[in-house]
Amino acid sequence: MIQIQSNKTTKMSEDIEEFPKSKIKVIQDKEKFCFGIDAVLLAHFARSKGKIRMADLGTGTGIIPLLFSYLNSEAKIDALEIQNEQAEAAQRSVCLNNLQERIKIHKGDIKNPFAFLKKNTYDLVTSNPPYIKTDSGTHNKDDAKSIARHEILCTLDDVCRCASDLLKSKGKFCMIHKPQRLSEIFDSLKKYCLEPKEIQFVQPSRNREPNMVMIKAVKNAARETRILPALCVYDDEYKRTAEVDSIYGLW
Repeated sequence: MIQIQSNKTTKMSEDIEEFPKSKIKVIQDKEKFCFGIDAVLLAHFARSKGKIRMADLGTGTGIIPLLFSYLNSEAKIDALEIQNEQAEAAQRSVCLNNLQERIKIHKGDIKNPFAFLKKNTYDLVTSNPPYIKTDSGTHNKDDAKSIARHEILCTLDDVCRCASDLLKSKGKFCMIHKPQRLSEIFDSLKKYCLEPKEIQFVQPSRNREPNMVMIKAVKNAARETRILPALCVYDDEYKRTAEVDSIYGLW
């Protein structure tokens, strides 16, 4: 079983999470929104080789760019985050890992990204966006956790539009979301010329229905979709499965 190590920063509510193999360190505030398994799985799902330009939308702690940079040492990554404290912590994580030349954190809004990011430039865009509509559940509009979970500052449609605007033709968009919203996801992807090419469901355990879905879409691609084998997170003893443990073990 791969374990993520935790250490303290000088700020009382912050931890440094370290991935043992790569030594990638991620600063996160326990009082804010911390990264979860969804971000780790998406970084693996989106992996690609070569000298690519990548953008991560709503980067939060910067976890996806940080992990991806280990899998692809040639990638140049721009990461966009609207929340000041999250963007600042992500930038400190980049510096902590000495990745300033490869990862750039921008404080900005995905509804208007072009102050920082160039249109039709990127080979890959990733996003782990808010899953919940603003009319679902209870939330505080000023709370960092609510902003990360609910579509308060951006919607699914905003994310898909931004991804399409940033991508080159035939560029890839990788996103993780909730299966309950697949119909809306397909509508938004197709609206912005993003064709779903690969879909992988994520199950909490083998006897439970999926609670996440990862989608890889390609801009201006022909219609053809592959359903990959489902990824099961925990076994019957509630330990991570070998497949998920191997994903964590990459880092």
